[in-house]
Amino acid sequence: MPRMINNCLRRTPFLLIPILTGVLIAGCGSSSSSTTSVTGGGSSASASEAASAATGDIPDNQQFLRYTNSAAGYSLVYPQGWARKGSGNDITFSDKDNSVEVQITKGSSPTVSSVAAELKQEAAKDPTLQPGQPQQMQVPSGPAIHVVYHVQGPPDPVTGKKPTLMVDRYVLGSKGRVATVNEATPVGVDNVDAYRKIIESFRWN
Repeated sequence: MPRMINNCLRRTPFLLIPILTGVLIAGCGSSSSSTTSVTGGGSSASASEAASAATGDIPDNQQFLRYTNSAAGYSLVYPQGWARKGSGNDITFSDKDNSVEVQITKGSSPTVSSVAAELKQEAAKDPTLQPGQPQQMQVPSGPAIHVVYHVQGPPDPVTGKKPTLMVDRYVLGSKGRVATVNEATPVGVDNVDAYRKIIESFRWN
């Protein structure tokens, strides 16, 4: 290396030496190069996913299982690993402060006004419930009434705090049966895609 630098310096005018020394060293030096690798991206992504999961976000790679309730006459998918409680016409799947409840009753096909009236009755019993405006929509299993409302949830088993829940309610009817599907998640937690998958998987048997 010193010999190569000296040869280059002898071919360079004296007054330019201070300016070009750095350039000459780079040009006349070794031709070896180094590369810089960025590490930790995967770890950062994993940490971010873990943090999201801790708050209740359903991960993009979540696996779903199909639950069939032969007695009540329906089936739908739910996130693998979620706890299931209840039986018959009232089943709830839950994890952290997230929950999906399916209630089956007898009755005529729901309407915007009937769903609004039912929410009004519930709000009279629970002052934390803030009902939204029901709207008619179509899901794969047929017509449905959809409404979003907010309500204070039960105390968190770890923190003891009562989270404010945003609930997507879908009410569907078929042959004298009415299914009310409540998909609840804490405000600020984004489970839109997973919950859409669940309601679109609903099928009458």
